[in-house]
Amino acid sequence: MDAADIQPTQSPRVLPVTTPGIRDRASLQLALGFQLGSIVLDVASVLLAFWIAYYLRYQLQLGRPVVEASFEPFSTFLTPALAAVALMLVIFPTRGVYQIRHRLSLLDYIPRITGGYAMVMATIVLIAFFAQFTPSRLVYIYAAFFGLVLMFAHRLITGAFRTSLLRKGIGVDRVLIVGDGENARRLMQAVLGQIDLGYRLVGYVADSTSEDRINVGTEYGVLTSPRLGNVDEVGDLVKRHKVDEVIIVGSGRPASQIEQVVHQCRESVVQFRIVPDLLQISMDRVDVSEINGVPTIGVRDASISGWNAIMKRTFDILISACALVVLAFPMLVIAWLIRRDSEGGAFYFQTRLGQYGRPFRMIKFRCMVSDADQQWTELVRAVGGDGRIFKDPNDPRLTRIGKHLRKLSLDELPQLINILRGDMSLIGPRPPLPREVEQYEEWQKQRLLVRPGLTGLWQVNGRSDLSFDEMIHLDLYYAENWSAWLDVKILLRTIPAVLLRRGAY
Repeated sequence: MDAADIQPTQSPRVLPVTTPGIRDRASLQLALGFQLGSIVLDVASVLLAFWIAYYLRYQLQLGRPVVEASFEPFSTFLTPALAAVALMLVIFPTRGVYQIRHRLSLLDYIPRITGGYAMVMATIVLIAFFAQFTPSRLVYIYAAFFGLVLMFAHRLITGAFRTSLLRKGIGVDRVLIVGDGENARRLMQAVLGQIDLGYRLVGYVADSTSEDRINVGTEYGVLTSPRLGNVDEVGDLVKRHKVDEVIIVGSGRPASQIEQVVHQCRESVVQFRIVPDLLQISMDRVDVSEINGVPTIGVRDASISGWNAIMKRTFDILISACALVVLAFPMLVIAWLIRRDSEGGAFYFQTRLGQYGRPFRMIKFRCMVSDADQQWTELVRAVGGDGRIFKDPNDPRLTRIGKHLRKLSLDELPQLINILRGDMSLIGPRPPLPREVEQYEEWQKQRLLVRPGLTGLWQVNGRSDLSFDEMIHLDLYYAENWSAWLDVKILLRTIPAVLLRRGAY
């Protein structure tokens, strides 16, 4: 379809109203089913929490003994329990607990549910105080605790079940992206990297001069999105690939072309969304707020700041300090073995760039001969490959003990000192060499906004088996999508990665 087909001089064509297709309705019904299930399970959690609280207080007499004259049947607490259920059904929706379309992660639910349920129980206690309710108020404390435990527990179970369905393609929305610019890449990154969103990316469309595929970094590694065709083929592609939703990224795209795509979406009766070209703002860092009712849009840096930075730094200090105490003797043994195995010191110091490009001296156990740096240029020329991240599994510069240290990642233990000093973090992007950063494009420098780490996505997704570009994509994903939960997942995935020695050489 040409842009001329939609000129205002032509007779207007009656197009069907854009509504969700059959598959889209199916995924919406599944999401609705899970949220209705959450409501039912929340109600059951509150009632069960009151029953457990009653049993602990009056049957097991947890707290202090209950005299026979003060004994109460459970029916005494049934009215407060039902009142708590009613309040919960009012407060939780206002706090966004029961979002229907796409679910939140458990970490997102914790503050919403904790704050909402605290309001519920505080209101019940306040009513009991004014009503001069005489039975034991310890029941309310027990009910508050067990209510939260049960709500988080059932969300953990149902969340894992829903994720398993999404991995199998059940209940997902098949998405087609129109565009291949920076915003389109970030959108692909979000869709490919967050299964819980309930989307499956079938590919993207762009002009014929575009790449055949786009690689983006996610926490699951570097994933690929194929180019399926040109912009004027959207209607055919929707039918061919059974697309549920089209997302149009308007970066630098003429208004007539956007209108052309919208026209095709309406004819194909497929849901569509438009991402505006708003000064090339990174979509995952847009901060929407208001000043006296006037909406404003800002941009958050791809950095960790405020309370998040304090929490992450505290965690780094505690873990690195404890690890250095526990590993002090093994590290002394390793240092002794290195000195005994070959000439030179036990430690190797190398200048790396940390947060904001600040240089620091990274400490490692020496795994190579003492003049390894002088041999580097000649070895790269002889072996070939990308000199920016050159590593050879048969590197002749490795010492006998150094080969074993590399395979077990024990050479990196002294970096705990860098972490304690604040040069590095336990988890973060790979610390780059100055010569690498000199070759960065402007957009790649975003990774320097986050303190480099001892482990990270590059560690758990292949390490030395990754290309330089793949490593950059993973580091950028971490810098722009940091969360405490992402750190936990990386830390848990580091253990098998080290034990299985994936990419360790």
